[in-house]
Amino acid sequence: MAYDEALTGQFRDMLQGMVGVDEKKMMGGVCFMLNGNMIGGADRQKDGQGRFMFRVGKDNQAEAVAKLGGEVMEMGGRRMSGMFFVDEDTDPGQLKAWVSLALSFVATLPAK
Repeated sequence: MAYDEALTGQFRDMLQGMVGVDEKKMMGGVCFMLNGNMIGGADRQKDGQGRFMFRVGKDNQAEAVAKLGGEVMEMGGRRMSGMFFVDEDTDPGQLKAWVSLALSFVATLPAK
């Protein structure tokens, strides 16, 4: 996972003005947090492809796959339920839906 300022800035812009949102350096980049709980982030892969990462929760996984078409995140060959990678070229309206789904999940978690 490589840090990408442009993608990180795009993610930041999608969360602009939200109360309780912070940034934290994690996993070689920046992750965005709501009340201390991760919403997601952005990176650029070795092949140059940019992607966003969203934490939507296990209960929202079926909706995310069916309606939004992201890819379940894998790390070290292990599927990370409730975590999705979404291509940087995704339609802005779809990205907004990803942000909404992630926020709807993360907002249910207790503040850290």
